[in-house]
Amino acid sequence: MNRIDERFKTLKEQNKKAFIAYICGGDPSLDDTEKIVYALEDAGCDVIELGIPFSDPLADGPVIQEASVRSITNGFKLDKFFEVVKDIRKNSQLPLVTMVYYSTIFGYGREKFIENCISSGLDGLIVPDLPYEEYDEISYLIENTGLYLIPLISVTSHNRIPMLVEKARGFIYCVSSLGVTGERKSFDNRIYEYITSVKEKTEVPVCIGFGISKKEDVDKFGRYADGVIVGSAIVRKIFEGKGDLEKVKSFIKEIK
Repeated sequence: MNRIDERFKTLKEQNKKAFIAYICGGDPSLDDTEKIVYALEDAGCDVIELGIPFSDPLADGPVIQEASVRSITNGFKLDKFFEVVKDIRKNSQLPLVTMVYYSTIFGYGREKFIENCISSGLDGLIVPDLPYEEYDEISYLIENTGLYLIPLISVTSHNRIPMLVEKARGFIYCVSSLGVTGERKSFDNRIYEYITSVKEKTEVPVCIGFGISKKEDVDKFGRYADGVIVGSAIVRKIFEGKGDLEKVKSFIKEIK
């Protein structure tokens, strides 16, 4: 069983919801990324999403864009990223998902990228700029491997929802609002109807992200979804903490 499945099964048995944390790989360095993963696990995160930095991250707001620039400037390399994931796997069985833009996969080599995802111990893959109609660019490499391709669904997906969830595994990433990632003061007022609509069409856990940054957000969306995803707020805390991971852990515990 995939680690994601195992974690959601355990959470359901305990009547709990998943807390998923996003961090930008290589910010401030890849060695720090490994330490941050352990700190987030210790703070109670259920799944960690490791972002692979990209020079033009179309789905990301300024906080994650700036983190990507710092990571690339500091010498981020994909081969080293996979080595770090392997090192993490020696010490942790926490579910790990990577978010990556398709240009990175294509440039690195599709077969090589997927092989390294599997051999390093990643559990899931999120590709925000790969539409469903083009999943076959990589889906044939993933079938029967245990690596999950996690779909993104937006509040405007409407009639596409049944198609998008049909082959979903692990969890479904529901985008909370139109636009890019980043902390928000308000959300689309259609969001609860939208989450309910997705949950009616699948047995796969439904998680919601983009803009969730406060305990109030976590509490609110946790009543409807199976998990919440917090990204920009954590990335900002890591940057502001300048290596003090206790501050990051305190933030996680506070909003979780």
